[in-house]
Order: sequence, then structure tokens, then C-alpha cells
Amino acid sequence: MKRNNIIIAVILVIAAIVIVSSAYIVNETEQVIITQFGKPIGKPVVTPGIHFKIPIIQHANFFDRRFLEWDGAPNQIPTKDKRFIWVDTYARWRIEDPLLFFQRVRDERGAQSRLDDILDGETRNAIAKHNLVEIIRSTNRAPVIHEMMSENDSSPALQRIKYGREKITRDIIAVAAKRTRELGIELLDLRLKRVNYVEEVQKKIFERMITERNRIADKYRSEGHGEASKIIGDKERDLKKIQSEAYKKAQEITGQADAKATAIYAKAYNQSAQSREFYRFLKTMETYKTTLSEKDWLILSTKGDFFRYLQKQSGK
Repeated sequence: MKRNNIIIAVILVIAAIVIVSSAYIVNETEQVIITQFGKPIGKPVVTPGIHFKIPIIQHANFFDRRFLEWDGAPNQIPTKDKRFIWVDTYARWRIEDPLLFFQRVRDERGAQSRLDDILDGETRNAIAKHNLVEIIRSTNRAPVIHEMMSENDSSPALQRIKYGREKITRDIIAVAAKRTRELGIELLDLRLKRVNYVEEVQKKIFERMITERNRIADKYRSEGHGEASKIIGDKERDLKKIQSEAYKKAQEITGQADAKATAIYAKAYNQSAQSREFYRFLKTMETYKTTLSEKDWLILSTKGDFFRYLQKQSGK
């Protein structure tokens, strides 16, 4: 009895192993190719859920159904007008035919290698057929010309384009998609992630930009100095005008004061003989004070008017 139980248990274990090894689960993001002794059999399994295969003999190969990424390495490529540039590209793709994909490239690593050859090659061919301006621009929109730049500037940014980056990338996709379809791959999109000059050309471009910006800065400085001179000139003119008006006003006030003082003196002079005599005396004293000093010597007649009051003083 024990022997029979052991046999039954062994059979059950073997059956469980067989069932487990024969079942596989397909997710919504996956698709499966069943191979038997390394060769694909049947159609791709794309329905999500539990599926079965012959254990040991058959093998389930899983592939992603989602959009996949390809990121190319930067390449140095010459344009049609002999400008050497670095071009960095990226693309999106998906497995369109898993059976053909498995037969041609086996897995995603093999697909990435083939995409490197196809996409890099087609990108190189497309860029070599066009001038640099076609690679860096997409439209013929009106450029914003700086007021300091000449409208006749022959910079590539001001040239009209015939194709543009967008159309060039569309052409690359159209040509490359035919080759990737033979691998069971659908090429969804390709973009030029970055375009840049090689180092030698980049230095010359930067030097030209620096020279242009310095020229603009010098013009602004010159205009600033001119404006500053104008402001200083206006300030000095206004200052002189204010000073002139102030001097005029001061002279008017002084004149009015002198006139008023003269009128007072005249009025006082005309009041009486004694007042007039006193006025003459004061004016004479003022004349002595302003005319003579301790170091002055004068030889004059005592009969002169200058010493009139001295004579009267001495007569007494």
C-alpha cells in the first residue's frame, strides 16, 4: 500500500511539474513566439492570459509590444557646404512582426545593433546632401534682425531654406522605415536631438559672436557718452541761466535799494540847512575814512574843500 502511495505521489509531482513548465502567462505589454528546438512554430501569441506549450521541447520567447527607444551616438558628419558638425539623434520604434523580428534579429539587443547601422547611415546620407542652414532651420519665418546688425548680413540664419530640418527627418524616416520593416520593426519617429559645430569651427563662431557683441556694446557706450555729455551741457546751461536770472534779480534789488537810499538822503538834505550841513559832515567823515589810512601822506592846501571842517575846528 505504501509503495502505491509513493508511486501516486511521484506521478502527481511529475504532473505538477509538467503542468507548471507547460504554462506561461502573456501580459498586455507582451507578445510571444513559441520555438521548438530553436525554430519558431505557429503564429505569435498576442492574447493576454495563460497559455500552454509542450514542456522541455518548446520554449516561449517574450517580446515587448510597447514603444521602444533608440538613442544614437553623436557622429561627426560633413554637410553639403563642407561644414563639419556633430549630430546626435534618437528614435522610437516598436516590434511590428514578432515572428519576422525573431527570425532576423532574435532579440532587442540585435535590433539595437541593426538600428545603429540603418539610422546612423541614413542620417549621414541625408545630412551630406544638404547645406548646414537646412539642418538647423525648419521654416522661412522672418528673422528678428537686431538694430545693430546689417540687413545684408550673409549669416546662414538669414538665408532662405528649401527643405528644413523637419522635412529632412521625414525623408530619413521614409527611407529607413523600408529597411526596418524587413526586420519586423516599425520605425515610429526620428529626431535630431542636437546639432553642433566641431570644436575648431565652434571657436571661430564664438569669436565672431564675441566681436559682434563687442561692436554693439561699443556703440551703446558711445551713445551713452553722447547722452551724458548732452545732459551735462543742459545742466550747465540751466545753471548759468539760473545764475544770470539771480544776478539780474540781485542787481534790480540793489538798484531799488540804492534808489531808495538816495531818495532818503535827498529828502534829509532838503529838510533844513542844519540837516544838510550835518549830511555833508557825515559824508566828509566817510570820505576821510575810506580815503586815508595810517600809512598815507597827503600834502594839500588847508584852504581846500577837503579840509574845510578841519579849518573850522582849528579856528575855534
